[in-house]
Amino acid sequence: MPVELLIIPLGAFLAAFVVAAAGFGDALVLGAIWFHFLDPIDAVPLIVACGFVMQFQPLYRLRKVLIYSDLPPFVFAGVLGVPVGAWFLAHTAPDPFRLGIGVFLIAYGIFMLFRPHTTELLWGGRIADAFVGFLGGVLGGFAGLSGVTPTLWVGLRGWVKARQRGVYQPFVFAMHGLSVAWLAWKGLVDAETGMWLALCLPAILIGGWVGLKVYHLLDEKRFRQFILALLLVSGIALVL
Repeated sequence: MPVELLIIPLGAFLAAFVVAAAGFGDALVLGAIWFHFLDPIDAVPLIVACGFVMQFQPLYRLRKVLIYSDLPPFVFAGVLGVPVGAWFLAHTAPDPFRLGIGVFLIAYGIFMLFRPHTTELLWGGRIADAFVGFLGGVLGGFAGLSGVTPTLWVGLRGWVKARQRGVYQPFVFAMHGLSVAWLAWKGLVDAETGMWLALCLPAILIGGWVGLKVYHLLDEKRFRQFILALLLVSGIALVL
């Protein structure tokens, strides 16, 4: 049996678990595993497609729990940012940029995890939210990191976990949808992508189910610590 038949679903399970428990992180988990076994031209469309599908289960199961009132400015501005990021991708080397984002996430994660007191950002309103959403769209189009800036921002806002997740998870879902459409238009989503996606579906469903169980066990403090730890690990993964 080819090792890919085990590794690809395993990566999907782990990523679905992280997405259901935290609301983001699919591309980082999948990329860290799949790029060792798949060519980038095959891995990227599959990562985006699986990441898009992974959002369905937690968003549906948490639809009556999450708070979506702050979402619109993030999404509307993010849509404008995606083509800007795609343009940068065509004209700029992404690896140094990913390295810089990784270093920033490591420093941010360590500082936020170990600082003695928390403060909340109350300024900027929806204009600042839209700017953060625009940056998320740029990062999504450029490096597949659309969830980074909204996740950081809503954490600094000090919102409860249902309000935080009601912003960044639907935002990532929308950005993945745009990316899938763009890749399909470019002819990069093909029958092989669909075959691998079908193979991953059971692992996605099981991983999502387990992740949602963990999410419900996390109180506000543990949820914040879990998100910061995930951002820290994401930064390390980008650097490595």
